[in-house]
Amino acid sequence: MITLHKIPLLLPGSTQGFQHIDLAADHSGPAAWSVSSYTLRGGLQEGVDVVELDNGKLRLAVLPTRGMGIWKGQCGDVSLAWDSPVKRPVNPAFINQQDRGGLGWLKGFNEWFVRCGLNSVGAPGMDTVLNNSGQAVDVPLNLHGNIANTPAHAVELEVTDSAIIVRGEVDETMLFGPALRLQTEIRTEFGSGALTVTDTVTNLGDNPVEHQLLYHINYGAPLLEKGSRIVAPFKQVAPRDARSAEGIEQFDRFDAPQVGFVEQAYYYELAGQRGSRDTMALLRNAAGSQGSLLRFSLKDFPCFTLWKNTAGLADGYVTGLEPATSYPNARRFEREKGRVPSLAGGQSRSTVMTIETLDTKTAIRQAEADIKKLQKAAKARVHTNPIGNLSDIS
Repeated sequence: MITLHKIPLLLPGSTQGFQHIDLAADHSGPAAWSVSSYTLRGGLQEGVDVVELDNGKLRLAVLPTRGMGIWKGQCGDVSLAWDSPVKRPVNPAFINQQDRGGLGWLKGFNEWFVRCGLNSVGAPGMDTVLNNSGQAVDVPLNLHGNIANTPAHAVELEVTDSAIIVRGEVDETMLFGPALRLQTEIRTEFGSGALTVTDTVTNLGDNPVEHQLLYHINYGAPLLEKGSRIVAPFKQVAPRDARSAEGIEQFDRFDAPQVGFVEQAYYYELAGQRGSRDTMALLRNAAGSQGSLLRFSLKDFPCFTLWKNTAGLADGYVTGLEPATSYPNARRFEREKGRVPSLAGGQSRSTVMTIETLDTKTAIRQAEADIKKLQKAAKARVHTNPIGNLSDIS
């Protein structure tokens, strides 16, 4: 086995840069693995860096240029991706996040795993902040914050005897405003269908600053199809709005693509293990033979949203599983509900998320049994209409 330690990856803008580099590989063992990197050229993808990891079973394409998100993955026959109208990764230099009333974030939205934050997430809207003179002013916040459109300034690779690890560092900072740093580690063991994302967000300033984080994990075919289901233990679930209430009777099931479908979203209060508050959420196909399982703690992500956009194939047939520090409402509303944490000067907050691809009926049944055990500790309640504690219905 080849062992490498902490190889810095040279990004464009450094003295050498790179086009395509085979960074490390070992094809001699039972789980042949490799790591490579390249830079996309042409059109809106110009200058986007990609780091591809292949652990012998699971392949991932990480995007340092887009906040260390994961563009797509493949595990055996299971695709971890979706077919967005945005066909290629977009360089943040071409994104105006205030376009279309703060929806410009969607012009670069095509990744499987996308972070939202670090200072704000959720719907665009006005919020009150302090300006450089210390005065309270109203400013527009764009959809889902800035981190997905912020390039990493440092990326390194570590290959051990058992795992491939990519680390990145991304700053969301300004004078007289938030100064937050994301340090992320994406780790996958050789021959495994799982990856673990460990994120640490630090307030680099001396003043306290608000911090929000949401993982937008998005799936198309083959996991999303007519008859697919989401299985998660919950105390309560409620539709986000009147449109979502129209589908509450099948909130946990999915239909085939439907031209003209208007998105729906459902807000969950999940149940977790006593003490650790560990929980799970599973998306499985109709046959129960393939799935993707999220494992995380409610201490890290106390809120969970299911986003459904089962529109026509050309318009983005997709569902999103969204663990977060808050629900994706406007930040002003989430603050009023006490769901916007604050980091003191120099303070850090770390979160851990494991995503495992399941490719047998036995594995799916076991995951569903584990979720059922968690559900036994909580009485599940489904609200037919939006509720004021979770949605802004004023």
